[in-house]
Amino acid sequence: MSLGNHCTILLVEDSPEDYEATVRALRRAGLRNPLFRCEDGRQALDFLFQRGAFSDPAVAPRPAIILLDLNMPGTDGHEVLRQVKADEHLKSIPVIVLTTSDDERDIQACYQKGANSFVTKPVTFDGLVQAIQRLTDFWIEIVVYPKVSDET
Repeated sequence: MSLGNHCTILLVEDSPEDYEATVRALRRAGLRNPLFRCEDGRQALDFLFQRGAFSDPAVAPRPAIILLDLNMPGTDGHEVLRQVKADEHLKSIPVIVLTTSDDERDIQACYQKGANSFVTKPVTFDGLVQAIQRLTDFWIEIVVYPKVSDET
């Protein structure tokens, strides 16, 4: 089953400008899925593990895919990725690292921790739109996912 328009996407992005640009690029790519944002790694982990303000599944539904920035203050994307891929209930969720970094050490570390793909954010909005279009074409339209329970 492909994701279709009803499956939730979690975008973990601390920069308001990068968040707005990514949302605009997703919409321009035709994506109409429910989109939730976490502004830092701690908030993302609370969302994913349904803790604290996110304990209600209606407030924090299980995402079908995670778009993860790496460079955030506090709990960074590396730690979020590590915890997601170490958890029995979350590890099957595809994590796409979407970051400004093109550092080979970041790339290696993310794949070693289980990232499903690593994408360096283009510097122009048109480049971002093209990258997001390719991401959605592949991860939303082409890839087939197993059916999973909402329980985490």
